Amino acid sequence: MIEPAPQLQNSNIRDAVNMIIEPANKDLFTRIDDEYLYWDKVKYMAPEGIKPEILWHAVKIRRSTNRNIIFFGKYKFHFTITGKMQALLHEFDMNFGGNLGAGNIIPEKESNMYLISSIMEEAIASSQMEGASTTRRVAKDMLRKQLKPVNKSQQMIVNNYSTIRYLVEHKDEPFTVEALKDIHKAISSNTLDNKDDEGKFRSDNNIYVVDNITGEVAHTPPEADELHGLLSELCDFANEPPGNPFVHPIVKGIIIHFMLAYFHPFVDGNGRTARSLVYWYLLKNGYWLTEYLTISRVIYRMKTRYEKAFLYTEEDEMDLSYFINFNLNAMKKAYEELKSYLHKKIKEQDDFYTFRGFSDINERQVRIIKILKRKPAFFFTVKELTTRFEISPKTARSDLQRLVERGILEEVPVNKRKTGYVKSSRFDTILQELTSR
Repeated sequence: MIEPAPQLQNSNIRDAVNMIIEPANKDLFTRIDDEYLYWDKVKYMAPEGIKPEILWHAVKIRRSTNRNIIFFGKYKFHFTITGKMQALLHEFDMNFGGNLGAGNIIPEKESNMYLISSIMEEAIASSQMEGASTTRRVAKDMLRKQLKPVNKSQQMIVNNYSTIRYLVEHKDEPFTVEALKDIHKAISSNTLDNKDDEGKFRSDNNIYVVDNITGEVAHTPPEADELHGLLSELCDFANEPPGNPFVHPIVKGIIIHFMLAYFHPFVDGNGRTARSLVYWYLLKNGYWLTEYLTISRVIYRMKTRYEKAFLYTEEDEMDLSYFINFNLNAMKKAYEELKSYLHKKIKEQDDFYTFRGFSDINERQVRIIKILKRKPAFFFTVKELTTRFEISPKTARSDLQRLVERGILEEVPVNKRKTGYVKSSRFDTILQELTSR
């Protein structure tokens, strides 16, 4: 669990203020601010001759000077936006939103394909964070081929995927308590012990958030009879236009994420629901690139830090900045990974010309060939291509049949009605002839 920070003493104020005004300490405070460190790290950073408690007191004074305070019911929260956070928010404003659209960074011809892949990754990672035990390969294969889920883990992923797509289509609608219930019902369908809990607020207080390692209670949510009022206020917070004081939309989306997890209104599925709401809120506010970011995948890899951001907030007088800072850095990482992925894919477009010996081959067919080069045993179906490339079954079937005609694929019967497509026996020979021209 999180180590409690020392109580601030009035006797420390003079020494703490002297630390703040000392020019030699500027870089130290900048580092602490940029990483938004808690006492368990700060205590080891005190300069020689300075007690760690004095440094911590100085840090708290600095943070309090730019503090923003918000209330939900009887619960008081605050946050501080540091210079590093402002820089990240500016970068996101410049790159995630605006009127240029996806074509400015993502190849227009393949934007739908990238989008579908990103939504799949987001759905899988968010589910894995809540205990879904399946591989990305199996999960993506299930989603692409529109297979029926065979267990709870797969059902969680299917639910997440369909819910995210639903939120994209309804991003302009206001957020309401009833809408929240509908989202939870969709995201938890057939995954809870009691089906009656789908889309329904918990009715008792027998619920705790437990540390998975120590088994200790990490969080006790508000009582059940407070939930409707708290969530109504959260909806008002989400729907209100920019005002005074101004809260940046991305910061507000992260706060909504935290609050839903903090209120814990449902028996299960709170985390998945909270992360889907951030996705919805950022799209609602014009941050179109959010559709292409797989933020949950980044969070999943840093799950311990994600959980600590919640705990630091609660331990340090409900300072939301720990959670805001973590999520801004996760978004930055997701953005960098998207740019790296796109760079790789754009570079791969040059491979199209490797196959110019086929006058009528298209880019989708080139991707099919590339998949078979990496995964020789891959099995294609019309339904799988329909989902992968966002095309009609007729177009998918035409792409596959053309590759059969060229000797690259072979048809194999799956049953009396369904046909699959695999690498032909002449695949390697044909590719060698093409690439040697």
